[in-house]
Amino acid sequence: MMKWENEIEGFKNYLKIEKGLSDNSIHAYITDLYKLVQFLKEKQYDLSPERIVLDHLKQMLEWVNGKGISPRTQARIISGIKSFYKYLLIEEKVDRDPTALLETPKVGRKLPEILSVEEIDTIINAVDTKKAEGQRNKAILETLYSCGLRVSELIDLKISNLFFESGFVKIEGKGSKERLVPISTKAIKEINLYLSEYRRNLNVHPDHEDILFLNRRGKKLSRVMIFTIIKNITKKLGFEKNISPHTFRHSFATHLIDGGANLRAVQEMLGHESIITTEIYTHLDKEYLKNTIIQYHPRS
Repeated sequence: MMKWENEIEGFKNYLKIEKGLSDNSIHAYITDLYKLVQFLKEKQYDLSPERIVLDHLKQMLEWVNGKGISPRTQARIISGIKSFYKYLLIEEKVDRDPTALLETPKVGRKLPEILSVEEIDTIINAVDTKKAEGQRNKAILETLYSCGLRVSELIDLKISNLFFESGFVKIEGKGSKERLVPISTKAIKEINLYLSEYRRNLNVHPDHEDILFLNRRGKKLSRVMIFTIIKNITKKLGFEKNISPHTFRHSFATHLIDGGANLRAVQEMLGHESIITTEIYTHLDKEYLKNTIIQYHPRS
């Protein structure tokens, strides 16, 4: 009889080695999978993975729904459990998939929060460069917007991956996939100022010598720190929008498409595996959609 702990550990290795997922993505999958384990414990069902049937999963969905978990999160939990059983099938540890007929809750596509170019400029210009870490924070915001980075990509950005002479930076994205992203002259200027005015005076930790953005102790910044930097500035400015590092990424993509950028090019710059993910940004600009239909539809 299989044990949940052993199979979950095997699933983790599969996600890391065969699927090439990041630690954050793996953690999300495992957290969602443990919802099923938690449900079984609460219901006192002594069931190993191979004994789960569709009815148990339907009961689990009712249990999750009763806890007030949103349809979007429910859909993500189901996706994690489906991936787990796909892994067990591949490994021939089960001969049937109990998730095959499990329906995912209908989830509407949520449009991301977007900032205008003027709002971006207002936020970046509000950084107090008189403070020791001010120039660093200004360079961080300019890089987020200039390159459309995920927060994890920003904090992992290496000095050795800056190719300013050719106007590119190399990004190590999800699943250790690398891509080249153009960087603006404005971002290059702010990063160079940060390197000369702040970073060169730090006592850099030996393990973090190639990391671009560091805290005052000479170590890599945390994800939480980037969120905090942005929250503090936007709160001071009185912004009512819910602004996060991802807002800069969303704004980067939307402004490119507004300007007429090719969707495939934006997909490459964002590091999206599927163009379907990138297409959400076309929904933010009705003029873009109208012009596309006029230009390409045979009846237009």
